[in-house]
Amino acid sequence: MQEFIAFNEQRAEIYWWMSSLLARELTNEDLTEYHGDEMFTFLSGLGMTPELKEPVEAFRNAINTLKTREDAQLELAADFCGLFLSTPKSGALPYASIYVGESGLLNDKPAQDMNALMEEYGIAQRKEFNEPADHIAVELDFMGNLIIQANQELDEEKREALMQAQLAFVNDMLLNWIPAFAQSCKARDDFGFYTASVNLLVAFCQLDAAFLLGEE
Repeated sequence: MQEFIAFNEQRAEIYWWMSSLLARELTNEDLTEYHGDEMFTFLSGLGMTPELKEPVEAFRNAINTLKTREDAQLELAADFCGLFLSTPKSGALPYASIYVGESGLLNDKPAQDMNALMEEYGIAQRKEFNEPADHIAVELDFMGNLIIQANQELDEEKREALMQAQLAFVNDMLLNWIPAFAQSCKARDDFGFYTASVNLLVAFCQLDAAFLLGEE
């Protein structure tokens, strides 16, 4: 059981890391960490999983290329704004509603569904992050919290229900749109750091869905 709990904690940490990566522009301090030994070790561990080897290597290459980019932090911040804070025509907006909503506008059904899920599981959106509930960072943060809820549940039946809720969430609220989001990033991200990030996220979600399916 302790091994299961530890593995779940690792899963939650990855979702939270991806959430923070896509929530805001990276600072100089963030970039220093990305070039550090801890990140190298973390990515090396992820890359040992065959399904993640290629996207991890691409992400690592994107990090290494940052070292040769003049004014890397400012340029990367400009990439973030151009992709995620612009318009559907010029950017790759990180909201599920844009990809799977009925209107193609913000705050469509996916955002309403996320609000309902957060209320159902008692998981609140961070107050300082004032975005629609179907923003990728909100959804990934929710998934991390859902994983920890399962870890804290002592009743085996309820814990299993929370694991099944995670599987449904990954399939129905993440993998139903983030592959299209990744394609949108690829088409508009000239430097490629955020494309590599989202491709890694897609691969991890697919791997996690397979893990959760095996838990049935």
